[in-house]
Amino acid sequence: MQGSANLNVMIKAARKAGRSLVKDFREVENLQVASKSAGDFVSKADIAAEAILKEELRGARPNYGWLGEESDEEQGEDPTRRWIVDPLDGTTNFLHGMPHWAVSIALEHKGEIVAAVVYDPAKDELFYAEKGQGAWLGHRQRLRVSGRSQMIECVFATGVPFGARDHLPATLKDLAALMPQCAGVRRWGAAALDLAYVAAGRYDGFWERGLNIWDIAGGVLLVKEAGGLVEPIREGQNLLEDGQLICGNAEIFEKFSRVIRGA
Repeated sequence: MQGSANLNVMIKAARKAGRSLVKDFREVENLQVASKSAGDFVSKADIAAEAILKEELRGARPNYGWLGEESDEEQGEDPTRRWIVDPLDGTTNFLHGMPHWAVSIALEHKGEIVAAVVYDPAKDELFYAEKGQGAWLGHRQRLRVSGRSQMIECVFATGVPFGARDHLPATLKDLAALMPQCAGVRRWGAAALDLAYVAAGRYDGFWERGLNIWDIAGGVLLVKEAGGLVEPIREGQNLLEDGQLICGNAEIFEKFSRVIRGA
């Protein structure tokens, strides 16, 4: 797809940040240090990647606002547009040397996501979309959600809360209700890639609670432009601000959402 000037800026920024993260990833795999030190190392890699993204994106569009995971929100001279950025989605995977993490960039215009890039540097997979222009993997492969219509054939993805997070009981109820009805559930620890995989038809659906706007802003547009449906789990809420979403292909969405909302 021949993207807009904004999309080209986003792709360039994602690739540049990705190169920095890959370099750090090779180092983190070899760290023979305490967990806290390794965590500090990843934090530095995360912050460095966000600095690259900020330099590239705000350098190209200095009047746009900014919302990043690792820095304070900044208002732009243009109040209708802002960048929403997660420089490293899947930090725990990165820390443990697992090559499943991503850079996520979204462009918001008047409260709506109009362009998105989710880049997986470890596998060199670039997912991107613009409103009304479809979703793509690389320069030639147009993305489509899966066409499966039977729940028992479907594979879903979610995030299982860790530590003492409040959403664990609800997620366990979801799993108990869903797993007998489907072919499997995956928990890979990177929501941006989960959404990209739904757009690519690799997963048939995804749901999760307790997400931040930068976790999902880019992936939501990918799913929509690939023909999928995306809604807040709690109907009537703002999808991006509520942090609870469910998505899937149109064939199974009603059945899938009924299970999750009923659980």
